[in-house]
Amino acid sequence: MKKKIKLLAACAALAAAGTALAQNAAAPVPQNVLQLTASGTVEVQQDMLSMTLVTTRDASDAAAVQTQLKAALDAALAEAKKNAQAGQLDVRTGNFSLSPRYSKDGKINGWQGSTELVLEGRDFPRITQAAGRITTLSVGNVGFGLSREQRAKTETEAQNIAIENFKQKAGELAKGFGFSGYTLREVSVNANDGGPIRPRMMAVQAKSFSSDSTVPVEAGKTSVVVSVSGSVQLK
Repeated sequence: MKKKIKLLAACAALAAAGTALAQNAAAPVPQNVLQLTASGTVEVQQDMLSMTLVTTRDASDAAAVQTQLKAALDAALAEAKKNAQAGQLDVRTGNFSLSPRYSKDGKINGWQGSTELVLEGRDFPRITQAAGRITTLSVGNVGFGLSREQRAKTETEAQNIAIENFKQKAGELAKGFGFSGYTLREVSVNANDGGPIRPRMMAVQAKSFSSDSTVPVEAGKTSVVVSVSGSVQLK
């Protein structure tokens, strides 16, 4: 009885394998399929400013350095928050570091550290004026980028251009190969940068400004590129 069951199971397995092979053999090989890629580019004014303010301290012991950095950062935070406004001027702390300083014989002879405060948003005058009023930290880096709203809007424009370019290119190639038209098989759409805002950082000389001055900045333009790639069936 057991041998009979095993024999029936083996026959079933062979039958399934034969069916799969037959289906694979019967599957038609795609013909007259064209792979292509097209892109759309939109140049847009950068509307996001990021300013990093920094300071460094040096002392004989770690506790003194940490206390000095905390005092400088607390004062800067208090001043920056006076004009903070969501989306226009957002305030956050940046990197904080504390490390020993060594003498020539390898012994610790002091400590040094640094701290950062980041001002970012769409209101350039508000940000630069706030930076100018902070006296305990100085400007270390300035960066520009696109806000989420501006990026989404620009990506939509670039996407529409890319799709039209893809359709036009597919039609021209179909005609060039002697076909009357095409149908879409598969397609993918990709933007050049779909993550968080990544401003292009521009190093500036660390500098302090008087309380009534603003830090001079000037944003440039950037390009948002969307690509459409896929395959079409010529007909």
